[in-house]
Amino acid sequence: MTTTYTNLRDIDGQSIGIRCTGGVIEAIGAGITAPDAVDCEGRLVLPAFVEPHVHLDKTLWGEGWQPGRRAARLRDYIDNERRVLTANPTPPEERASRLLAEMLRHGTTAVRSHIDVAPDMGLSHVEAMLRLRESWRDKVDLQFVAFPQQGLLCRPGTTELIRQAIDLGVETVGGLDPAGIDGDPDGQLRFVFDLAVEKGVGVDIHLHDKGELGAWQIERIADYAEASGLAGKVMVSHAYCLGMIAPARLEKIGRRLADLQISLMTSAPADVAVPPVERLTELGVTVCCGSDGIRDAWSPLGNGDMLERAFLTAYRFDWNTDVDFRRALGCATENAAKAIGLSGYGLRAGGRADFVMIEALNVGDALGRRPAGRRVVRRGSVVSG
Repeated sequence: MTTTYTNLRDIDGQSIGIRCTGGVIEAIGAGITAPDAVDCEGRLVLPAFVEPHVHLDKTLWGEGWQPGRRAARLRDYIDNERRVLTANPTPPEERASRLLAEMLRHGTTAVRSHIDVAPDMGLSHVEAMLRLRESWRDKVDLQFVAFPQQGLLCRPGTTELIRQAIDLGVETVGGLDPAGIDGDPDGQLRFVFDLAVEKGVGVDIHLHDKGELGAWQIERIADYAEASGLAGKVMVSHAYCLGMIAPARLEKIGRRLADLQISLMTSAPADVAVPPVERLTELGVTVCCGSDGIRDAWSPLGNGDMLERAFLTAYRFDWNTDVDFRRALGCATENAAKAIGLSGYGLRAGGRADFVMIEALNVGDALGRRPAGRRVVRRGSVVSG
């Protein structure tokens, strides 16, 4: 099936058309038309958004209001989450499906989600998210990370559950604060990277540990990535520590991350230091932005709109030029796609025909207003709007 979309404006303001055949962009550029073309009324066209870091299995989207709570330690938040989710009778895939519908409406067609794995829940969340992936496979591409939210080595039985999750079809081995949670950084990293090599999958590690302790762990992650041959298949999520170290140290670590193609994800939080995206990008590091938790036991905030997450990234760094806005958008599009290894991505001939059309003048206008009423195309067909 061939569908042609005309009267679009690209990121440079040029009038273009897009012809899609068999789910792929056959041609894109000026002068493309067809008798039965879809008139897009001058909308700005962007590649579909990519969510590189969310926790679908833990969302409370569509449930009754659940306020967050403040706690002194990460472990306190984790314990509160277990209480909230244990008391909630709605199946994880039902809650996650509601949120996916909202994300698709905003223009996201590819998602990487972390899934909790722990002895008290076994593989129940993994099985739920695999069912979710099957039911949504015609609308959204879903990748998963087996995530030891309660600890890996410090919770006996978790390592075997992580292994089983990968065998069931989860694509990425997750880790969590090797020092701060497990208290055995080399033990955790050894297990994570050995399993990733054995199974031929990637690695994505939550790193909340701050300052020098966190920076040292990033160096150890780089050591393991290099030794294991997993360059290009590793992401470090959050990495607050990179916003807390001296410029010379940051440059040294940044260059090594770039050399090993280790990606970084930030949710651009307002209450803690974050990796300096602009400088790290200049050093060649792939930095993307993600939502993290959306309407869950950690916080009732978040709406599944990656355009808003790109805006929050720009806002966090006080970016205000057109170059800045394109950098922010890249964190939710090209960089996010590269970070999760999404093949065929981008507005180009031969690329997957996934894009979003927005009533906006340009990227800065789109970020500033985040207009509603977007038209979302996946594999060449309109799936929302």
